[in-house]
Amino acid sequence: MGHCLSCFENQANADITATHRSKDEITDIVTNQVPAVIVSDYLQEEPLLPDNENTMNTCRQTNNVQNDNALNSFGETCSAEMANSQRAFINSEKVVKPFYQKLPSIPRTMSSLGSSEPRISESKINQLFDQYKDSLEDAILAEGIENLCNDLQLNPDDFKVLVLAWKLNASQMCRFTKIEFIQGLKNMKTDSIKGIQYKLNEIISVLNRESEQFKDLYRFTFKFGLDVSTGQRILPSDIAIVLWRLVFTNNEPPILDRWLGYLEKNAHIRGIPKDTWYMFLNFCEFVGDDLSSYDDTEAWPSLFDDFVEHENDQVNQNVTKNDMNIQD
Repeated sequence: MGHCLSCFENQANADITATHRSKDEITDIVTNQVPAVIVSDYLQEEPLLPDNENTMNTCRQTNNVQNDNALNSFGETCSAEMANSQRAFINSEKVVKPFYQKLPSIPRTMSSLGSSEPRISESKINQLFDQYKDSLEDAILAEGIENLCNDLQLNPDDFKVLVLAWKLNASQMCRFTKIEFIQGLKNMKTDSIKGIQYKLNEIISVLNRESEQFKDLYRFTFKFGLDVSTGQRILPSDIAIVLWRLVFTNNEPPILDRWLGYLEKNAHIRGIPKDTWYMFLNFCEFVGDDLSSYDDTEAWPSLFDDFVEHENDQVNQNVTKNDMNIQD
C-alpha cells in the first residue's frame, strides 16, 4: 500500500505524451510497482483519463481493495488503521480548508456580552474628580469632600464617609488625592454618584457579616486619623474619641461608653499609641461588659490597667455607699 503513493508521485511528475496507453503498457507500469493482488482489479477498470486525475483515481481504487487486510510491497498485512491513514493522506491532496477558518472573527464588544462585570469608564471617574477637586491643588480637600457628601446625601461625619475613605485608601482626613480617588473607584467598580451609594451599602453589609473586614477598617481608622504631614505617630485623644465612636457606629461594644468617658475625664491622657488602639478591639472582645474577667497580669497596655482599676474603684465606692445607706 505504501508503494501505491510512490506510484502516484512518480506518474504525476512524469511527462504524459499520449492521451491513451495500450493495455500492455499499463500492465508493465502497474505490475512493476503495485502488488499482484491489486493489478488484477486495476486492469478491469476503464481506460485512463487524459490527465493526472487517472492516477489519483487509480490510487483511490486500490485503497478500497481489502481495506482491513491490504498487502504491502513486502507481503505483510496492513492494519485497518494504516489503510485508513493512507487514504486520508491521499484525500488531503484535495486542499480543503477547515470549517472553523471560514467563520468570521467575533468582535470584542460581542465577546463581552456574557460578562456580569460592570463596565467602568475612567474618563467618567476623572470628570467626577474634577467636579470636586480643589482649584489650586490636584486633590479633593475639605470643601470638595463636603460637596461630595452632599451629593451622596451623607453628613461628613457619617460612618459611610469613613468607609469610603477606607476603600479609597486615603492617607489622611479631609483629603483625597487624584490617585486615591481614581484607583479607589476602580477597585469599587463604580464611576458615578449613584454607583458609590450602592457600593457603600453593599460594603457595609459585608462589614456586618465578616469580622476580618471590620478589623481591617478598624486598623485603617487609626492611620487615617494621623496628621502625616507632621509625621504624627500618636493619635490625639480628642481625635481618637471621635474616631472610636465613628468606627463602632454599627457594632458598639458594651464597654465603649465607659472607656470614652474615662478618656474624656482624664485630660492628662494626651494621645493613643498604635498598640493601644489595636489592642482595644481585643480588649472589648475579651472583657465583654464584665470587667471582672480582666487579668492585669496579661500583656495589656498600661492604659487598660488604669481604666479597669478606676472602674473597679467606682464599683466599690457604689457598694460602700449603698451599705452605709442600708445601715442608716
